[in-house]
Amino acid sequence: MSEYDYDELGLVAGLEIHQQLDTETKLFCACPTTLREPEAAAKTFTRYLHPTRSELGEIDEAALEESRVGRQFEYLAYDSTCLVEEDDEPPGRVDSEAIATTLEIAALLDMTVADQVHVMRKIVVDGSNTTGFQRTMLVASDGAIETDDGPVGIEDLMLEEESAKRIAETDSGVRYGLDRLGIPLVEIGTRPDIRTPEQAREAAERIGMLLRSTGKVKRGLGSIRQDVNVSIAEGARVEIKGVQSLDDIDDIVRNEVRRQVELLSIVDELDARDAAVGEPQDVSDVFADTDSGVIGGALGGGGKAMAVRLAGFDGLVGREIQPDRRLGTEFADHAARQGAGGIFHTDELPAYGVTEEEVEDLRAAVGAEPDDAVALVADDPETAGLAIEAVVERVPAAAAGRSTDVPRDGRAAGRARRVGDRDARTAHREGRALPGRTRAGRGPRRAGRLRPANGVVRGGRRDGRRPDARCGDPRIDGDGAPPGRRAR
Repeated sequence: MSEYDYDELGLVAGLEIHQQLDTETKLFCACPTTLREPEAAAKTFTRYLHPTRSELGEIDEAALEESRVGRQFEYLAYDSTCLVEEDDEPPGRVDSEAIATTLEIAALLDMTVADQVHVMRKIVVDGSNTTGFQRTMLVASDGAIETDDGPVGIEDLMLEEESAKRIAETDSGVRYGLDRLGIPLVEIGTRPDIRTPEQAREAAERIGMLLRSTGKVKRGLGSIRQDVNVSIAEGARVEIKGVQSLDDIDDIVRNEVRRQVELLSIVDELDARDAAVGEPQDVSDVFADTDSGVIGGALGGGGKAMAVRLAGFDGLVGREIQPDRRLGTEFADHAARQGAGGIFHTDELPAYGVTEEEVEDLRAAVGAEPDDAVALVADDPETAGLAIEAVVERVPAAAAGRSTDVPRDGRAAGRARRVGDRDARTAHREGRALPGRTRAGRGPRRAGRLRPANGVVRGGRRDGRRPDARCGDPRIDGDGAPPGRRAR
């Protein structure tokens, strides 16, 4: 891949570094900060979580979206955890060792320490905290580090509780371990001063070196992770969550820039084609005698095949926007958020047991013209309906050059990237939606609109995540669950 002129593109990036502190006890209780194996759990319990209104009467958009999935959360408790982690006992005083280490880090980053430190709440209903929120404290602000390409400002230094450890996906939701929940964690957020992939990596390395120099931070896999915020002048601000290897950061920035450049190129083509999106339709009859295992299996189990016409999208849904990732993959991510295994689309059909005749019948059923594409989901009736609607809601964002690949809540995500090789790429994940129409350090971003086929402008966005999978790939398991019943 050729290197871009990042200054011309208007690249702006920032980092959030999350580092566990090596204290004897947790942030709000006297439990040790030792990690345990799931097999050592002393008991389990389950919860459903839903968002509540803030002091201002508002409900967090991303938390509300997460709660709609209705997942059940199972927690593993140990003989080394207590009722504080289970949210059955009030938290204790803030750990003094954690405060002392955080103040030392503030000094190393040349930051101004707050006169008073207050415990605040971040709404989190992805199950990673039994309370439905994360306790966090602003300790210091306004620091800086030096890089070869100039200084990078440090916006803030937070002291907060680490999330519960994600153990596994279950049929009804997610299983977490409480051994990690409550370990003291510092979050260091930079200003959007980073202008190249190399500077992003250098800034992360510099901050990591300063943290290690204290001798009071944990080491090893999972003890430090970076979130990378990336945008270009005409694109969206996207947060890539949970990067654990410094070796991946520059490649992740490069590939996210490529993704946004390719999406904007697609936007221009869609504008020229007067692109539109139709209404979802039940096309189960088209596949009544199909040889496709995925579609036939869904219909045989009482499911439906739902499809939507994407006017003007022919040849674009299958276009690669990152290594081994296409525009259709972005649509599939949103379908998977509703429990579907993925989507089919006509840029990749006939395939997966779908014949040429079935493709022609499918196009006829939704009224597709030669320049149109068709997206298809086959699953149980509820999942298929929700999944195809999620695709419909994602399409206007694609046509406007926007992305909802932003967490939704800064965690879990996701999971918002594929790392571990030198060809790191990003994928959709759940998390907190980032600020809407402007990006840090820049003016308003491009605000395109897609003309729906029925003349009614469709809007909306979905913030979610799912593992990397290709369109039509049936390997992804759904995670539907009963509606949430309470917040703890």
